[in-house]
Amino acid sequence: MRILFFLSGTMWRHTLPEGFIEAGHEVEITDTLDEEMIKNKMLQFNPDFSMSLGWGHEQITKNQLIIRRCVKTSKVPHIYWSIEDPAFTFSFSLPLIQRVQPDFVFSICPYIVDFYRKIGIKSAYMDFGFSHKIHKPVNYDKAYDSSISLVANAYPNVLKNHPKHYRHTSIKTLIIPLLKNNMRIDFWGKDWDKMDSYLDFHIPKEWLHGYLYYRDANKVYCSSKIILGLQNYPNQLTQRTYEILASGGFLLTSNTPAVNRLFKSNEHLITSSSVEDTVALVNYYLENSDERQKIAGYGKTALSGCSYKDKADYIIETLKKYRII
Repeated sequence: MRILFFLSGTMWRHTLPEGFIEAGHEVEITDTLDEEMIKNKMLQFNPDFSMSLGWGHEQITKNQLIIRRCVKTSKVPHIYWSIEDPAFTFSFSLPLIQRVQPDFVFSICPYIVDFYRKIGIKSAYMDFGFSHKIHKPVNYDKAYDSSISLVANAYPNVLKNHPKHYRHTSIKTLIIPLLKNNMRIDFWGKDWDKMDSYLDFHIPKEWLHGYLYYRDANKVYCSSKIILGLQNYPNQLTQRTYEILASGGFLLTSNTPAVNRLFKSNEHLITSSSVEDTVALVNYYLENSDERQKIAGYGKTALSGCSYKDKADYIIETLKKYRII
């Protein structure tokens, strides 16, 4: 099949588009939302369906309306993957869906799928995944060497505006106890220099590495003894949960129902429920490399059906089931 993606930036190009290519389909990506150019692209490429996802430049209101007009005129089914649920369902996802009027919506949040269906939006659940091409074990790289690392943006504005967000709990459980015990964490990602008030700690400049190119993240995962994985919701997994394990990293994350539903602690990864757990686990596994390597090796085995190739197959199967394509 031929799939046209409306997609800006580089990161998301390595997710579903790669999955469709790996599954043997033809993919075109357009980040130019000029109406005439899109119409010409649709005529030339003749896609079986089109897709957009998330929250990017292509999702400003003007561009949403351009996408809607183009897909309606061409009669090409349009699919939206809603990856901002549930935090931004009513402030962003739902208004977008109502403007663009996609033929089908996939959401990373199961109970939001139920909500969409109740208001007449054809929808199904689909979580994040990993790319075989990007998220794979690589050789140790001294430039990314770390005892304890974290790859994530800090999102201080989200923490400020959502004081009950589960990310607060994950930070308090996984990060703060290590900092309080003077254990170095190497931070890759934006805005950790703005987190003093949330961490009650000033992160030394040499611990901060800033933005990390998406394709280089597995170098950190494969060159760190322990990778911390924040969770945003008790019943959902972050995309980096899949990516760290697929890369062969040793993951310490929050003990949540979502983590326990898919993985076994102490077999595929390790989980912490408290400040005391985190400190004890980190001290133990920093001293036991054989056990770290064994668990990291098993972590990949729990990812059956989670690749973006699998997601591509699932999307097509679902769209055929609902007679969208």
